[in-house]
Amino acid sequence: MDGVKRWRWWAVFILGALIGSQFACGGGNDSTKANHEALVSRIAFGSCANQTAPQPIWDAIIKFDPQVFIWMGDNIYGDIKRPSKMFGKERTIGPWKNVPRFVPTSQDEMNFKYHIIKNHPAYSRLRHNLNTKAGIYTSYTFGPVGRQIKIILLDTRYHRDPLSSDGTILGSTQWTWLEKELNGPSSAITIIVSSIQVISNLSATTGPLFYMESWGRFPKERDRLFQLIADSKRNGVFFISGDVHFGEITRYDCDVGYALYDITSSGLTQAVEKAVPAPFHFVVRFLAWWTPSTMRVIGKNCRHRSCTYGQPNFGAIEIDWDATPVALKIEVRDTDGIPAIGVNISLSELQAQSVNSAATLRVGEHQKHCSLEVDLPWIVRYRLTILFYFSVAGMFFSTLGSIFLKFLLFALVGLNFAAAVVFRLFLRKCKLD
Repeated sequence: MDGVKRWRWWAVFILGALIGSQFACGGGNDSTKANHEALVSRIAFGSCANQTAPQPIWDAIIKFDPQVFIWMGDNIYGDIKRPSKMFGKERTIGPWKNVPRFVPTSQDEMNFKYHIIKNHPAYSRLRHNLNTKAGIYTSYTFGPVGRQIKIILLDTRYHRDPLSSDGTILGSTQWTWLEKELNGPSSAITIIVSSIQVISNLSATTGPLFYMESWGRFPKERDRLFQLIADSKRNGVFFISGDVHFGEITRYDCDVGYALYDITSSGLTQAVEKAVPAPFHFVVRFLAWWTPSTMRVIGKNCRHRSCTYGQPNFGAIEIDWDATPVALKIEVRDTDGIPAIGVNISLSELQAQSVNSAATLRVGEHQKHCSLEVDLPWIVRYRLTILFYFSVAGMFFSTLGSIFLKFLLFALVGLNFAAAVVFRLFLRKCKLD
């Protein structure tokens, strides 16, 4: 990672951590201990907040009245100058984009913003907490003994190897730290915060059209994470994540002895449906439903059939400590605070117990919440890409009269798809970002 890029990410994370620390620590050292020992029953979380965009969603968050708010990443957009648009004169996303979304911030501008950050009252406390370690991973524990909530915030960018390299995400030092955290004092609930999705690996089903950053693109690291949780024998663990500009709830049942949930909330201002005109929102929702996912939680608590939500959103966690057993209600809410997707979990479900194991599956058999997306039959895994190419071919077919030209175009489309798949397979082990 070059110096300018590393400096840019430090500025982004420092500002986000400063804001988050104000929420988490009450804004002052005198109240920190009391706040951490108070019973916490409401937690909000969010990501992807463009500082230049309107942010009406904070009214709904304030109405929810969280005792803790968790920033998960992309807290500011320091190097984005153009909006996400699929249509229009300047197209920044999609297969026909003609201008880049990301415009690098100059070193002088980053120095100027850093001096502003240094004057923030919480800066010295943040620097004290970080000490001299590389990265900004840290943890907090809230609540009285017996009803404690441990929040582990990972740094998934500082040490990360290039995408598709199957290298490291956390780096050796952070892995050692995480192992100590998971094997440390027990807590009723442990929330692991990852700026990128842990369970879902939609890149396995959206490629070769486009790819998203996720733990699924580093399969060895994800397996190591699951194994670490299993070896720690820690109960009550689930993930929250962001980054992808839509809300989603996924689960994985076949690794740690109980279901691992990943609640994705993204973003506070950025959302996939905002990238297209309103009349085309139904297309985005159809594609979200059509894209296969073996991990997504599908249930009656979903606003749309796909059980994803592509408008601005935030995450809300409510814990009923008086229920027997303790009950958790985790939702992705819209700008009015109305749930778009959600899941109700009993804390007893997040305890090691006998669940279906991936080892019990026969060869070629696929099971919801257990089989990975990469293990789907190719006709299912690549059906989004197949739909795209057939749609493009169909548009050309309507303008071509010659049967030979139709056949030739169809063959070229098929060869293009096959070449893209083979190209990705050859690059899988290459450290190219």
